[in-house]
Amino acid sequence: MNLALINGPNLNLLGTREPEIYGSLTLPQLVARVTEHAATLGFGIESFQSNVEGELVTYIQQARGSSQGIIINPAGYSHTSVAIRDAISAVGLPTIEVHLSNIFAREEFRHHSHVSAVAKGVICGCGVKGYLLAVDALAELLK
Repeated sequence: MNLALINGPNLNLLGTREPEIYGSLTLPQLVARVTEHAATLGFGIESFQSNVEGELVTYIQQARGSSQGIIINPAGYSHTSVAIRDAISAVGLPTIEVHLSNIFAREEFRHHSHVSAVAKGVICGCGVKGYLLAVDALAELLK
């Protein structure tokens, strides 16, 4: 069984982009941690990152054929993308939305996420641990 791990814009810069907010772990290191944790629960991870909204939508649609659930950090698209929200809704896979930072403790425009309405759960403000918790949540949902 596989889980799709999807990261949106600017997450390719993890480790160097505002480490006081997003931490010092790079995206490849984050993916390695998630992959290792998922393996202990019997899941493989299919990882994808893009700065392009349409590429994220396409990947979400393709996940329906290869994954049993989605972990997504839509990043800045959380607050703007109806297309990503609609893609998640359309594929019908259980989805956990993750944010490294606490979006509710930041600027007002970050307090709303279009994705949250179609996600089974939302984890924010826990750093990399949030991704691991998302794996745990999906494992429980998929039992």
